[in-house]
Amino acid sequence: MSVERRVLVHPDKASLAASIAARFLTKLVDIIDAQGEATVVLTGGTMGIATLKAVNDSAARDSVDWRKVNFWWGDERWLPAGDAERNETQARDALLDHVTLDPERVHAFAASDGGLDLDDAAAAYAIELADHAVEGGELPRFDITFLGVGPDGHIASLFPERGGIKEETKTAISVRNAPKPPPERLSLTLPVINSSDRIWLVIAGADKASALGLTLADASVFEVPAAGVHGRRRTLFFVDQDAAAEVPENLTTPGLFWTGEDA
Repeated sequence: MSVERRVLVHPDKASLAASIAARFLTKLVDIIDAQGEATVVLTGGTMGIATLKAVNDSAARDSVDWRKVNFWWGDERWLPAGDAERNETQARDALLDHVTLDPERVHAFAASDGGLDLDDAAAAYAIELADHAVEGGELPRFDITFLGVGPDGHIASLFPERGGIKEETKTAISVRNAPKPPPERLSLTLPVINSSDRIWLVIAGADKASALGLTLADASVFEVPAAGVHGRRRTLFFVDQDAAAEVPENLTTPGLFWTGEDA
């Protein structure tokens, strides 16, 4: 178990989103100052989008030069462009449409009405990843990857006991017959997610408590995909008090895991 994995517990969803937003803005400024640009992988879900809204509402929002931020997505729902349920649409409404971006740095998955079938859309995203890869590699350098975790322990669109979580060769995959709607999706694979320097998992609600506990206890990745998440430099679990309810006490002791007060 990595000593760089930390649990940061917050009292409620509102303070959780605000805390992540503040940390995200500070980290983006630092990364851009050090590297000249930053690359972020976005997620959907209630808390993922709430975090982006908190970023947009922050007085520090414009401290970031958003023209130097590259955006990718961890997964997407196979729906028409502009559909309210697409992760891209929600991210644009929450933040991206409110800041000045370089459109060439925004890398959304294809939409279902874009002229590609599902498999071709996955292949196209893999090509786009390769086209922006660091020299000698097949992927961009991801500085921060956001992830949500489902009550079943799924991440992105990698679901328990499905083939996608075992994929080790492809970088982007098509997903059919997903156990939650819509059934057709696109997703990055676990090795791509784990290539990120920092992975920030955002988890809130009592219905996520069991999945979080199993994740921190290193359950089988095939049964609890979130248990397989390990950032190259750091993995942070941002959770609210309800989601932390079933986390064993020894996993929130200083030295291996920290609470928000110790971060």
